[in-house]
Amino acid sequence: MTRSTLWYFGPGRADGSARDKALLGGKGTNLAEMARLGLPVPPGFTITTEVCHRYFEQGRGVTGGYSQRRLRRAVLDRREGGAYVR
Repeated sequence: MTRSTLWYFGPGRADGSARDKALLGGKGTNLAEMARLGLPVPPGFTITTEVCHRYFEQGRGVTGGYSQRRLRRAVLDRREGGAYVR
């Protein structure tokens, strides 16, 4: 099974939780937890720490085909109940 590199958070729901801190980082985990608690969090996504590390290792280049257009589509798809493109 392929593990997602994009984790959604938004009003009332989130893909991640406190147990995913190593994967989502501190901010990603906190946003997911706030969304789960029902606090006002605008919809968005967290890119995993693995992707962030690759980004810096590769000279700050976008990795894995993540163009702004693809990321935007992933968030819109997720808001509509779809699954992310992995």
